Amino acid sequence: MSVVSKLKIVGRVEQLLARASRDEGFEKQMRQSLSLLLSGPEGDCHTGLTRLSDSRTLQTYKRNTVIRNVRQMTIVSVEELADIGRSMDLPQMNASWLGANMVTSGIPDLTLLPPSTRVQFASGATLVVDTENLPCRQVASVIEREHPEKGALFVKVATHKRGVTAWVEREGDVAVGDEIKIFIPPQRIYAHT
Repeated sequence: MSVVSKLKIVGRVEQLLARASRDEGFEKQMRQSLSLLLSGPEGDCHTGLTRLSDSRTLQTYKRNTVIRNVRQMTIVSVEELADIGRSMDLPQMNASWLGANMVTSGIPDLTLLPPSTRVQFASGATLVVDTENLPCRQVASVIEREHPEKGALFVKVATHKRGVTAWVEREGDVAVGDEIKIFIPPQRIYAHT
């Protein structure tokens, strides 16, 4: 018996983005395709089997502890970006401002995909969703530079719409226009939280 179930939803890759170095700024540049390696998207600054722990993991690890990199990619959706833009009264919300690697369409409530969801592409390349990507002040600073007096709105407006982080489970190439299949794990609420 399979642990995941294939959804009838079919998404689409709308944009791919990457940036080789963190020294080049937060925003990423458009690509027509990305090679997904087990270490992450080839040529992107978030690639690596490990990373240093940061503010997101302080309850578990001291800062700068070497941990598994489950934040190899950030995925956002056209629909949620449009919602954020409307709420901030912006003509558009640029995925590059969010440091995203992939923009999708056709996957309702992308940010609410549960951990362990598989996101699969035509080549067989498959990502595993780690968790919701929480809005951060770094993105707010980029928006503020582009649209003065708007950046402060981002953290509140983008909650539950900022996309997800994911890691590569199966290697392969992904291109703009590729279809996306979604495989979702069983949904249960843990009663002891």
